[in-house]
Amino acid sequence: MEVIATSLIAVLGTLLGSSLTYLFQRRTAERAERFTRAERLRQERIDAYCSYGGALANFRRGQLDHWFATHDGNAVDEEAAWELRREAQRLRALALEAQFRVELLTLSDELSDLARQALRAVDRFPDAHSREDLEPVWEAARSLMHAFIAASRRHVPDVSAVR
Repeated sequence: MEVIATSLIAVLGTLLGSSLTYLFQRRTAERAERFTRAERLRQERIDAYCSYGGALANFRRGQLDHWFATHDGNAVDEEAAWELRREAQRLRALALEAQFRVELLTLSDELSDLARQALRAVDRFPDAHSREDLEPVWEAARSLMHAFIAASRRHVPDVSAVR
């Protein structure tokens, strides 16, 4: 009888130990998976926000190149002006694509709104008819681009908090 009791205790102890080990390993694996998922989202957001900021800066430069070529007393042939306009349009398409990526990855309406406002500000460059008109448009676009990047910082998850 004593042998049966000892064997039963040994079997129950082994089962209990195996069950606890399984539970702890499962929790550890789930935590590692959550961390990996959060880190991947963090990296994707960082990449999207930086890409959008860069795309906006390039679009802004393209708009300025076109504006200065066609305004302010500059005599540029029609073909060169057309090429600069096409380049600005290409850069706008890239910025718009990057904006879509931002909007897919963020949960923040504020950040999406800032992204749209920044793109609209750069779109206003052709409306300026003189350098005096261009200055506030240029400054508004620059300020909104920096505001977007500053706001995006708050929407990059801190993976150290993932448990």
